[in-house]
Amino acid sequence: MKAALLAGAALTLLPQAALAQKVEGLALTPPMGWNSWNHYGCNIDEALIRQTADALVSSGLRDAGYVYVTLDDCWHGTRDEQGNIRPDPDRFPSGMAALGDYIHARGLKFGIYSDAGSMTCAGRPGSQGYEFQDARTWASWGVDYVKYDWCNTGEGADRRNPREAYATISRALAASGRPMVLSICEWGDNQPWLWGRASGHLWRTTGDITNCWDCVIGHGNWQSRGILPILDQQEAIRAHSGPDGWNDPDMMEVGNLPTLAENRSHFALWAMLSAPLILGTDVPAMRPEIAAILTNPRLLAIDQDADGIAAFRWIRTPEVEVWAKPLADGDWALAVLNRSGQPQAFAIDWSQQLQDGTNQRDGQLASTTWAIEDSWTGRAAGTTAQPLDLRLEPRDTAVFRLRQR
Repeated sequence: MKAALLAGAALTLLPQAALAQKVEGLALTPPMGWNSWNHYGCNIDEALIRQTADALVSSGLRDAGYVYVTLDDCWHGTRDEQGNIRPDPDRFPSGMAALGDYIHARGLKFGIYSDAGSMTCAGRPGSQGYEFQDARTWASWGVDYVKYDWCNTGEGADRRNPREAYATISRALAASGRPMVLSICEWGDNQPWLWGRASGHLWRTTGDITNCWDCVIGHGNWQSRGILPILDQQEAIRAHSGPDGWNDPDMMEVGNLPTLAENRSHFALWAMLSAPLILGTDVPAMRPEIAAILTNPRLLAIDQDADGIAAFRWIRTPEVEVWAKPLADGDWALAVLNRSGQPQAFAIDWSQQLQDGTNQRDGQLASTTWAIEDSWTGRAAGTTAQPLDLRLEPRDTAVFRLRQR
């Protein structure tokens, strides 16, 4: 054990690029898909996954870009005598290769979950010490996406080094011979935005999301957070996100929140952040109004913009914020968020400088008149020659695109 710890310590002294072997180019825009955890937790089986895959197709979500179908924790059975991980035979009697074939036959991609520790968060077998073997197994199943968690990774001096752990699984995935997106899920505890790009294609920036607007819920030694607390953690790290390496504020709760306005705002804000758009709801039972939010082509275009620049707060009051995002074609996206539980009247008079110093983008509002398009509806909403007067419903978000005239 002491020799292994010393070897691990030596590894951390090497440049991160020497530790990882990321397959480049798999996530040039933020990944989109579905994950089982937010709605189902451990209650998953192959029938549910097949039903969800079918519903992604029939609802139009696949054609809108939601292509990854990811099994989160609790799909695992035990390891066989050779150490190969096997699925739970009661929940997945047909096996994972057959499930992957089913998913692929519908024009979708197959995602799987594992953990950098000895066990997953739900106590199933983790991948520590089996990284290369597990990667080969996942490749044989046709896996396209791996969410890699951080539970049971040791304590104190025996705790795994996250850079080493994620570099190891990155090398293992590359060696498997099958390109797989790597989602780093160590909850932002070790600032993965500073090092994760060498190993993975996206990295969690916070603890787990939960389906509330503005709450922090304690669970002993960890916390889950609602939409606004997670949003408030993103602006300071926006410079580290971009094509093939994304800040991930966690899977979406769109469809799980109690009001339509909260669902609209959640989706709009994740789109403005260039966040991965991973559904976490009951797709077969999805209401039409939720599907309409998730498939809005203009908001999806904002999220999937080729430059991948995350938004920043342009204007801020205690109740209302305007987030601004420069786009690849020279346009700007604006999201006007009502954080409060009361209706708000708000006007943008275009007198403030619209400038993203981090990315050297200037809206030049003093010398340029922009056409304003309502991104929810696609309708014209005037120009920046006149103030934009808005009435925002509680917890709702208006979204606009400033187009060059």
